[in-house]
Amino acid sequence: MRFRKEDSEDFRFDLTPMADIVFLLLIFFMVCTAFVDFTRRVDIELPESKASTPIEKIRNYIIEMGIDKKIYLNGEGLTIEGLEERLKGSKEDVQIHKSAIIKADRRLPYGDVIKVMGIVKGANIEDISVAVK
Repeated sequence: MRFRKEDSEDFRFDLTPMADIVFLLLIFFMVCTAFVDFTRRVDIELPESKASTPIEKIRNYIIEMGIDKKIYLNGEGLTIEGLEERLKGSKEDVQIHKSAIIKADRRLPYGDVIKVMGIVKGANIEDISVAVK
């Protein structure tokens, strides 16, 4: 009497689905990645001018205003009057490019922020930004 051998199970991994997934991921990342910087159209080397004044020094001010109406200039607590005194520079500060970022609590009255913006503008700081989330 001849007995048939039972079919043994094959325990090998089928790599075909994994290869498909790898190729799909490769295509996905290729489509999502920008290979070329589209903002630059032409390489331009700018000429020099004797009339231009290079900005050698930059001074950044960070003004924070809390709901308790406390004002901080670069981490140092001040009053409105103290802020005005600190922002007004000397005559030598004319060559320094100044910028200010105002971070105010959203619950703060609008007039208080405008008052600080007026003080900053009065200190001859033209580059004024308001931070948002």
